Amino acid sequence: MDDAGRSENPGGDKPDQAAPPRGDQLERSPDKAKGKARDDDRQSREDKPDDPEQKPRSRWPLIILALVVLAAIIAGAVYWFTTRNLESTDDAYTEGNAVAYAAKVAGYVTQLHVDDNTFVHKGDLLLKIDPRDYITARDQSRASLSLAQAQLSSAQVALDIAQVQAPASLQQAQAQLQQAQANKTQAEQAYRRQHAVDPRATTQTDIDQANAQMRSTTASVANAEAQVKVAQLVQQNIQSAEDTVRQRQAQVSQADANLAQAEVNLSYTDLIAPQDGYITRRNVDLGTFVQAGQQVFYIVTPDVWVTANFKENQLTDMHPGQHVTMDVDAYPNLHLQGHIDSIQQGSGARFSTFPAENATGNFVKIVRRVPVKIIIDHGLDKDHILPLGISVEPTVTVR
Repeated sequence: MDDAGRSENPGGDKPDQAAPPRGDQLERSPDKAKGKARDDDRQSREDKPDDPEQKPRSRWPLIILALVVLAAIIAGAVYWFTTRNLESTDDAYTEGNAVAYAAKVAGYVTQLHVDDNTFVHKGDLLLKIDPRDYITARDQSRASLSLAQAQLSSAQVALDIAQVQAPASLQQAQAQLQQAQANKTQAEQAYRRQHAVDPRATTQTDIDQANAQMRSTTASVANAEAQVKVAQLVQQNIQSAEDTVRQRQAQVSQADANLAQAEVNLSYTDLIAPQDGYITRRNVDLGTFVQAGQQVFYIVTPDVWVTANFKENQLTDMHPGQHVTMDVDAYPNLHLQGHIDSIQQGSGARFSTFPAENATGNFVKIVRRVPVKIIIDHGLDKDHILPLGISVEPTVTVR
């Protein structure tokens, strides 16, 4: 019994070691006692690593572990080999042309031919603003143009008259001057005769008459000379008439421009689609009063591309023309093919509203992202346009 106790408890100082089964327990439960003995014997052999009768451990766990490690290494190698020339990002979104459409004139909306998400074609009438005020303005501009044209016609007639009348007036004034000078010469001769004869051979009446004639002819000559000076301004008179014509022409041009502006304003009451697209973010309805310059909706064109914001260290081997595969989060079964169109010449932070000022304060390096424009070549159904701003995961083959 002592040897058995020592063999089962070689340390001798393990009070928690299970004691061997007693004989009375074996007699009461032979099968249970035998099982208990076998378990104690197995436990005893495990506690004796140097026991020559101990069975060797199984090597299957080590083999399985080795196979798992080998499979992981192979999978990692295959993954690295297949993805070593790929660059991807989840910071990518669909983009397109969103035309902000605004009214050019103010007024009430009297007709509305579109609704939210309606597809329109170039040249379609989208809505109409009350045109009555602009029709009145156009008619007033037409009346002003007619008045200016009539004034221009009168000025041209006056110019034609001045071109003929001014030289004729000069000739007439010169002829009157010659006549006045001849009358003055005759009056001078009569004056000298009356004053040269003996006073007894003439009368005082004749002398007074000769004096008056002398003064009258002298005044007539002075008046004729003044008329000649006025009539000599032939070019100035013609120039004045020409200036009047040019002034009337300018007024006609101004009235014509006012009429054109009035007609343009009238045309602005019809809002026409500038190109094909979908009506988005409509904020106008029948009876709405719109102001000039007020945005009424967006027109999203069918052209869609992807803007991917790659990290700066992903651009090393990236250049336009490289093939790109794209997965769309909203449509898991949609797989797109495309190519890089261009790379923006500056990071997004550089063109932000408040760009970072790295020269001030403490500096912490942050990896920048650069927008890359990707054109979709295949996989996109023309009848199923991608909404703008949805998430895309592009993968670029850089080599």
